[in-house]
Amino acid sequence: MADLLIRGARVLQLRDEKASVLPDHDIVIRGNRIDRIAPTGAIDASHARQVVAAAGQLAMPGFINCHAHAPMALWRGLGEDVNLESWFNDYIWQFEANLEPEDVFWGMQIGLLEMIEAGITAVSDHYWHMDYAARAVEKAGTRALLGQAMFSGGGSAQIDETAAFAKRWDGQANGRIRTILAPHAPYTCDDEFLRASARKAEAIGAGIHIHVAETLEQTQASLQRRGQTPIAVLEACGIFDVPTILAHAVGATPGDLETLADLRQPTGIAHCPKTYAKLAMGYSNVVECRALGIAVGLGTDGAVSNNTLDLWEAMRLTALGQKQLTGDAENLTIAQALTIAGADSARVYGQGAELGDLSPGKLADIILVDLSGAHHLPLNSVSASLVYNVRAGDVQTVICDGQIIMQNREHRRLDKDEIMENIRPRMERLRRRDRVPKIQTYNP
Repeated sequence: MADLLIRGARVLQLRDEKASVLPDHDIVIRGNRIDRIAPTGAIDASHARQVVAAAGQLAMPGFINCHAHAPMALWRGLGEDVNLESWFNDYIWQFEANLEPEDVFWGMQIGLLEMIEAGITAVSDHYWHMDYAARAVEKAGTRALLGQAMFSGGGSAQIDETAAFAKRWDGQANGRIRTILAPHAPYTCDDEFLRASARKAEAIGAGIHIHVAETLEQTQASLQRRGQTPIAVLEACGIFDVPTILAHAVGATPGDLETLADLRQPTGIAHCPKTYAKLAMGYSNVVECRALGIAVGLGTDGAVSNNTLDLWEAMRLTALGQKQLTGDAENLTIAQALTIAGADSARVYGQGAELGDLSPGKLADIILVDLSGAHHLPLNSVSASLVYNVRAGDVQTVICDGQIIMQNREHRRLDKDEIMENIRPRMERLRRRDRVPKIQTYNP
C-alpha cells in the first residue's frame, strides 16, 4: 500500500539545468519519500491509503528558504523607507529589546503560515529563543534548519547555550528539524568569539549560518578596521572548517569569491534580492558565483526588510536582477532560476541529496500549483509561467515529509485565528521603540 498518491498532475522535472514537464503523471509516496512517478493509470489508486486529485495542477519540489528570520513577521510594515543603519538602530534592535520567548513561538507560526501558503516547505532560520521556534516548526509540520543568534557582546556563555539548543533539537520531529550554530556577523562578533563558535560547531558536528558582507560598505569598513574583508575574517577564524551558510555576501570581492570557490567544506550563499532592493544594499553577482561553482540558494530574509515571505518573488527578482546587473538578457535563464530555487537551494540548506527535486528516493516535500488563472493564460510555457507569473495564492496543496499540511488552501495543522488571537495583545509592547538599551548598535 502507498501512503499517498498524487493523481493526474503535471510534474516539473529539472535535469542539468533543463526544465521539462511530464503531463498526466502520478506520484506515489511511501512513508516520507517519493516511491514512484508514473503515467496516470499505471498505478492502481485502490492501493493508496489517500489520494490527492491533482488534474490540471503542477507538482514541483517545495521551496527551500535558505535565510529567514520568520518571527520578525511580528513587525511587518514597521521599518519602511529607511536606510540600513536606521533600519537596525532605530527600528529592529529597538523592537527586539521588547521580545519575550513566547513571542517567538507565535511569531514563528505566523511566518510559517505565510511560507506554507507560498509553497515553502523548509526554512533556515536565524533568530532568538529558538526552542520556541522549534516548537512552532514541530507543530506546523514543516522542515527547518534552526540556529540561535549570538552577539559576542553577550559573552562566550552563549556559545555553550546555543550548542545545547542544537543538540537538544537536532533530528527531532522525524528529522524535519536540524540545527546549526548562528553567530550573527563579523561586525557584531569579534575574532575570538568567531573562533570559539567555529571550534564548538566542529566539536558537535554542526555547521554555521552567519550574515557576512551584507554591503560593500561593510567590506570597506572591515578592511579599514581589521585589514581583511569580512569573508577573509571568517576564513581566518576557522568558520569555513565546517559547512556554512553565508547570508547575503553582497559586498564580496572577486578575491572573496575565489576563496569560497576553493573551500573543502560545503559553503553556499543565501540570496535575498528583495531585501537588497528595499534597503539599497547592492546586488550579488549570482551569475559569477555560479560560474565559479559556488552554490547560491534563495532566501526571503525577514518580513521587516522584505514584507513578504515569498520565494516566488525572490526567484523572479533574482532572474530579473541578474539580467539588469550584467546587462545581458540571456543571463540567468528560466531553467537556471528554477534550478536555483530547487537543487541549488537544497545544497545551500545542506540536504542536496534529499531535497530540491522530484524523483524516487527523495524526501516527499511537494507542492501543487494551479496554473489556470488568467495571469497564466494562454499557458504557452509552464516553466516561464513558474518564474514570471505565479503568485503565492496559486499554491493549492503543500506536502512535507509525506504529510499534507495544506490542501486546497486549507491549513491542516496551523490555525490562523488562534495565532492572531495570541499575537494581537502582544503588539503594543512589541511596537515600542523607547527601550534602553537596544539589543545592539549597528556599526559596520
